[in-house]
Amino acid sequence: MGIEALYRRPRTTKPESGHKIYPYLLREIEITRPNQVWAMDITYIPMAHGFVYLAAVLDWATRRVLSWRLSITMEAAFCVETLEDALTHHGKPEIFNTDQGSQFTGAAFTDVLANNGITISMDDKGAWRDNVFVERLWKSVKYEEVYLRAYETVGEARSSIGRYLNFYNGERPHSSLDGRTPDQAYFNLPPLRAVA
Repeated sequence: MGIEALYRRPRTTKPESGHKIYPYLLREIEITRPNQVWAMDITYIPMAHGFVYLAAVLDWATRRVLSWRLSITMEAAFCVETLEDALTHHGKPEIFNTDQGSQFTGAAFTDVLANNGITISMDDKGAWRDNVFVERLWKSVKYEEVYLRAYETVGEARSSIGRYLNFYNGERPHSSLDGRTPDQAYFNLPPLRAVA
């Protein structure tokens, strides 16, 4: 029915005065191949007592989660670590898109992108649709995993979310990928056929 409690939620997008804001570059671009565009965002994960933050790097064309981290704070360091992990294991994209949160507009983050020759794109202020594929990932993570659990510890949350993201990448087919999983799309593999 869509009934939901009303309460204050942690804000994950907090702009920082003086940080450079880059223009949104994805409006007229057809995104058709892996590593053409990556996107990153942060969401909060409720626990039995309190919450943690989840950051993830997503390949837009294939919806594959390339790297992710949990943190008890929203400091830029855990976002930089997540980005560096994705770059180490998956090469680099042509364009990297984020929102205008201070973690993504600060020099610690943007310097990593610039030093790797990656074009920086940022959502327009308050335009969640600019990063719709990451927002769709958050919905899947929360409704298929997080809201079904009440994590007692950060370690429990990390382990359970890790299992879910492995399932999401390797086993969960997407209609937008012609029935392939994000792994199959990213590595250009055919979809698995069901055995009768």
